[in-house]
Amino acid sequence: MATNTLNIKILGTGCQNCITLEHNARQAVTELGLDATVDKITDIETIMGYGVMSTPALVVNEEVQSAGRVSPVEEIKIMLTAKTQTKQPTDTSSGNACGCSHAC
Repeated sequence: MATNTLNIKILGTGCQNCITLEHNARQAVTELGLDATVDKITDIETIMGYGVMSTPALVVNEEVQSAGRVSPVEEIKIMLTAKTQTKQPTDTSSGNACGCSHAC
Protein backbone atom coordinates (compact mmCIF):
# COMPACT_ATOMS: atom_id res chain seq x y z
CA MET A 1 0.00 0.00 0.00
CA ALA A 2 1.07 3.57 -0.59
CA THR A 3 2.09 5.66 2.37
CA ASN A 4 0.37 8.81 1.11
CA THR A 5 -2.27 10.35 3.31
CA LEU A 6 -5.81 9.89 2.05
CA ASN A 7 -8.01 12.96 2.03
CA ILE A 8 -11.56 11.94 2.93
CA LYS A 9 -14.48 14.33 2.98
CA ILE A 10 -18.00 13.76 4.20
CA LEU A 11 -20.38 16.07 2.38
CA GLY A 12 -23.65 16.83 4.11
CA THR A 13 -25.64 19.26 6.17
CA GLY A 14 -25.27 17.44 9.47
CA CYS A 15 -28.25 15.10 9.42
CA GLN A 16 -28.11 11.69 11.11
CA ASN A 17 -27.14 9.99 7.84
CA CYS A 18 -24.19 12.38 7.46
CA ILE A 19 -23.10 11.66 11.02
CA THR A 20 -23.38 7.91 10.41
CA LEU A 21 -21.35 8.11 7.18
CA GLU A 22 -18.63 10.06 8.98
CA HIS A 23 -18.56 7.43 11.75
CA ASN A 24 -18.37 4.62 9.17
CA ALA A 25 -15.53 6.35 7.29
CA ARG A 26 -13.54 6.90 10.49
CA GLN A 27 -14.09 3.28 11.52
CA ALA A 28 -12.92 2.04 8.11
CA VAL A 29 -9.77 4.17 8.36
CA THR A 30 -9.07 2.82 11.85
CA GLU A 31 -9.69 -0.81 10.91
CA LEU A 32 -7.39 -0.52 7.90
CA GLY A 33 -4.74 1.39 9.86
CA LEU A 34 -4.55 4.08 7.19
CA ASP A 35 -3.03 7.53 7.35
CA ALA A 36 -6.03 9.70 6.47
CA THR A 37 -7.70 12.98 7.23
CA VAL A 38 -11.48 13.03 7.52
CA ASP A 39 -13.16 16.40 7.06
CA LYS A 40 -16.82 17.29 7.29
CA ILE A 41 -18.07 19.69 4.61
CA THR A 42 -21.42 21.35 5.34
CA ASP A 43 -21.33 24.35 2.99
CA ILE A 44 -23.98 23.79 0.31
CA GLU A 45 -22.07 25.64 -2.42
CA THR A 46 -18.94 23.57 -1.75
CA ILE A 47 -21.02 20.38 -1.81
CA MET A 48 -22.61 21.39 -5.11
CA GLY A 49 -19.11 22.08 -6.46
CA TYR A 50 -18.50 18.34 -6.29
CA GLY A 51 -21.60 17.78 -8.44
CA VAL A 52 -23.41 16.23 -5.48
CA MET A 53 -27.13 16.89 -5.35
CA SER A 54 -28.02 14.29 -2.73
CA THR A 55 -26.26 13.88 0.60
CA PRO A 56 -24.53 12.38 2.42
CA ALA A 57 -21.63 11.91 0.05
CA LEU A 58 -18.20 10.39 0.47
CA VAL A 59 -15.23 11.96 -1.33
CA VAL A 60 -11.79 10.34 -1.36
CA ASN A 61 -8.85 12.29 -2.77
CA GLU A 62 -11.26 14.70 -4.46
CA GLU A 63 -13.27 11.96 -6.21
CA VAL A 64 -16.90 11.34 -5.22
CA GLN A 65 -17.21 7.69 -4.23
CA SER A 66 -20.85 7.62 -3.16
CA ALA A 67 -23.75 10.04 -2.82
CA GLY A 68 -27.27 9.97 -1.46
CA ARG A 69 -26.73 7.03 0.86
CA VAL A 70 -24.81 5.79 3.89
CA SER A 71 -22.07 3.47 2.73
CA PRO A 72 -21.39 0.66 5.21
CA VAL A 73 -17.94 0.27 6.79
CA GLU A 74 -17.02 -2.77 4.68
CA GLU A 75 -17.85 -0.95 1.44
CA ILE A 76 -15.81 2.07 2.51
CA LYS A 77 -12.89 -0.21 3.33
CA ILE A 78 -13.02 -1.57 -0.23
CA MET A 79 -13.06 1.99 -1.64
CA LEU A 80 -10.14 3.08 0.54
CA THR A 81 -8.12 -0.02 -0.22
CA ALA A 82 -8.57 0.59 -3.94
CA LYS A 83 -7.36 4.17 -3.48
CA THR A 84 -4.23 3.05 -1.65
CA GLN A 85 -3.16 0.43 -4.18
CA THR A 86 -0.18 1.48 -6.25
CA LYS A 87 0.03 0.59 -9.89
CA GLN A 88 3.06 -1.48 -10.79
CA PRO A 89 5.20 -0.08 -13.59
CA THR A 90 4.66 -1.74 -16.92
CA ASP A 91 7.53 -3.94 -18.09
CA THR A 92 8.06 -3.03 -21.72
CA SER A 93 11.32 -4.98 -22.10
CA SER A 94 9.56 -7.36 -24.50
CA GLY A 95 9.00 -4.50 -26.89
CA ASN A 96 5.23 -4.53 -26.52
CA ALA A 97 3.36 -1.71 -24.82
CA CYS A 98 1.76 -3.98 -22.25
CA GLY A 99 4.92 -5.96 -21.53
CA CYS A 100 3.57 -9.34 -22.67
CA SER A 101 5.11 -11.51 -25.34
CA HIS A 102 2.10 -11.24 -27.65
CA ALA A 103 1.66 -8.76 -30.47
CA CYS A 104 -0.76 -6.44 -28.73
